[in-house]
Amino acid sequence: MKIPPAPFRPRFPWLGGDLQTLRDTLRRPPRLPPDVGLPLTTVLPCGGALLAFHDPVETPLALVLLLHGLGGSSDREGLRRMGIALQAAGFSVLRLNLRGAGKGRPLASGTYAALCNQDLEPVFQLARQLANGIPLVGVGISLGGTILLNACFEFYLDALVCTSSPLDLALCSASIERPRNRIYQHWLVKRLVQQTLEDPAGITAKEKHALKQVRSIRDFDEAITAPRWGFSSAAAYYKQASPLYQLDRLKVPSMLLQADDDPWVTASTAEQLQLQKHNFPLEVLLTRGGGHNGFHSHGDHPLACWGDRLVAAWLKAKLLNQPFSDRFTSN
Repeated sequence: MKIPPAPFRPRFPWLGGDLQTLRDTLRRPPRLPPDVGLPLTTVLPCGGALLAFHDPVETPLALVLLLHGLGGSSDREGLRRMGIALQAAGFSVLRLNLRGAGKGRPLASGTYAALCNQDLEPVFQLARQLANGIPLVGVGISLGGTILLNACFEFYLDALVCTSSPLDLALCSASIERPRNRIYQHWLVKRLVQQTLEDPAGITAKEKHALKQVRSIRDFDEAITAPRWGFSSAAAYYKQASPLYQLDRLKVPSMLLQADDDPWVTASTAEQLQLQKHNFPLEVLLTRGGGHNGFHSHGDHPLACWGDRLVAAWLKAKLLNQPFSDRFTSN
């Protein structure tokens, strides 16, 4: 698999952050190979289980724990395409459905959160068993990257990549609430409400009433996420679950891939991290253009966009102790 040959340049006609973000939705989906991942379950400490799919390769460089974002699942096109690109680069992949997501919805009550280490502990144990001595690395798309960053403060990975991941949840929530993002927010809220209503354990009368009033991500977090995960409010949840304020605890070689025109996650946090001197192992790759987990560029293959190939190339360089050139940035 070829690594990204040049700095990111948006592919016509997908110009601008919104079209980059929506490309996978607006165009006809590519014919991805049949999903032949081996289904595996991990039992949760509080009951129920999480569902993951294992995509092995022969003599892998490492096992990648791959997490989806808000409203996503192991079946989403972007996540599957990332997994296929990682396999092509020599990585085995474990695609996880977080609590309440995708085909794993019937297996556990509740919904996931940005800080859900108690759910991830058995997943990390399973992943280490599957890795069987080879490195275990993480890749998180959007909120999946936030979740893995928080997990890295407690559990060990050999490397981590976060793509379009919010490090400051309050700032991201405010960004999504901007009037220009009302269509995005409506789509996300609709998916989150539906996931909650499909809870196999049911929901309380109070939650059912609250869901009828939900109009924003913040509303949903106030009504559902915060109380279910033991936070006093959405504001408390955002503060405690934002990895930005704990990055000095980060010991894992990590990379944040962020576009400067991401309509969901503002680039200001990534820009500040680029300018600051710090002693934690986080590299920030800020591209000119790319949207929210878009990164569709010239020369893309249907099964690997620029961002997918960039992630695989960075991980490979880290594991093989090779330099990773700054030519992949768009400066």
